[in-house]
Amino acid sequence: MGTSAFLLGHGVGTQGYVCLPNPAGGVSWTVNNARPEATLFTHIFGEAVQIITHFLSPVVNPNDVGPKPPRFGDVTWQSSFDSSRVWAQKKDFITAGTDASCPNGGAIDCLLLQVIGSDEGPAGGKSLTKTTFIQRLNTKGGSAPANPAIGCLASTDVGHQVLVPYSADYFFFRNEQ
Repeated sequence: MGTSAFLLGHGVGTQGYVCLPNPAGGVSWTVNNARPEATLFTHIFGEAVQIITHFLSPVVNPNDVGPKPPRFGDVTWQSSFDSSRVWAQKKDFITAGTDASCPNGGAIDCLLLQVIGSDEGPAGGKSLTKTTFIQRLNTKGGSAPANPAIGCLASTDVGHQVLVPYSADYFFFRNEQ
């Protein structure tokens, strides 16, 4: 049994970075895993319609794939229609600009994420609960600032944060029936 894509959303959001000490003794921008923020849209009759919100939250209904014990929070996708949600963790990645499926050099990585938990919406909505994998492709933007002088140059900058805009396509997969 394989998987097939059942939903595509175009995401627009920000990737968060925090200035932290690095192993070389300096400081550098590091992904702030507590800050994924994006809104996914699809187009209906030429109009953008919000379908999913992407953020960080604790996994309330973990499956057998997730870490034990569960982390404080994981990346979350919540349906804008029925409030069902899924949590996922990175399974694989492609560095942007190194493969035809992830062509935009300098952007955030393209990702394959495996679902580690799901939850029905408060009224029993299940639109996302059968999701097994999420793939982030066609990324644009979102990389750490190339110029460290922008808020991350010296040890006195440790703790500074920056949000970098990005866009990407998110494909949601489920097991074939």
